[in-house]
Amino acid sequence: METSLLTGISSTAIVIVLMLLMILFYWFSIKLTDFLLKKSSEKEIKHIGTTKGSLLGLLALILAFTFNMSVSRYDQRRAIFIEETNDIGTAILRCDLYPDSTREEFRKDFKEYVEARILYYEAGTDAKIIQEALDKSDKISSRIWKRAAHLSLDPNAVVRSNQMLPALNSMIDVVTSRDALRTANVPDAVLWLLFSLCLINSFVVGFGIIQDKFSWFVIWSFAIMMALSVYFVLDLDRPRQGIITNDAHQQKMLELRKMLN
Repeated sequence: METSLLTGISSTAIVIVLMLLMILFYWFSIKLTDFLLKKSSEKEIKHIGTTKGSLLGLLALILAFTFNMSVSRYDQRRAIFIEETNDIGTAILRCDLYPDSTREEFRKDFKEYVEARILYYEAGTDAKIIQEALDKSDKISSRIWKRAAHLSLDPNAVVRSNQMLPALNSMIDVVTSRDALRTANVPDAVLWLLFSLCLINSFVVGFGIIQDKFSWFVIWSFAIMMALSVYFVLDLDRPRQGIITNDAHQQKMLELRKMLN
């Protein structure tokens, strides 16, 4: 899996650099304003209020759009956690439809499978361990499927097979969907656009005004709030790191262990 430049940088580092750059752009715009005013007889630079308003509105729009993308993906990941847990739990329960010897073989494989799926999440951002967990779960699910498919050839096992095979099919399919959502992030192009607008707005906000203490209070407030907003956009988009994680939903997967004890 290819990793983008932004994915390899922590959210905290990104927002700190962004906030400092916003302050720098604001400082440069004030210095530029002072320089231009000294070169002219005007006491202020006029007719830039509309431009400021338009750019701030565009920033608000892109921020809302990006935040919505992050929240949407977070909700989808939460839903897929619950869906997979339910699918595995259903398949485990349907092991009881088989005779004791066959049921124990199924449950033994399911125990290994659940451990592999737990490892998949606990691997965090380690791509090597994630892939190992995926390979292991695929190997175990294939073994379970082959056993169930072989048992379905028994004319006396039609009812139990009609119950078990669809459950296994759902359990196997959801793995692909969950892994696809793991790598479904807000496109880098959208994030770069958001960062650029933050910097441009910092420059425009400071352009045309005279430096004073209040103006610096405003830009620091603006920079801090924008940095926090961007941080939560990134944090929602990175469920395996940061503050907002799916640990609470992973507990449902851990509870499956109790079914197999």
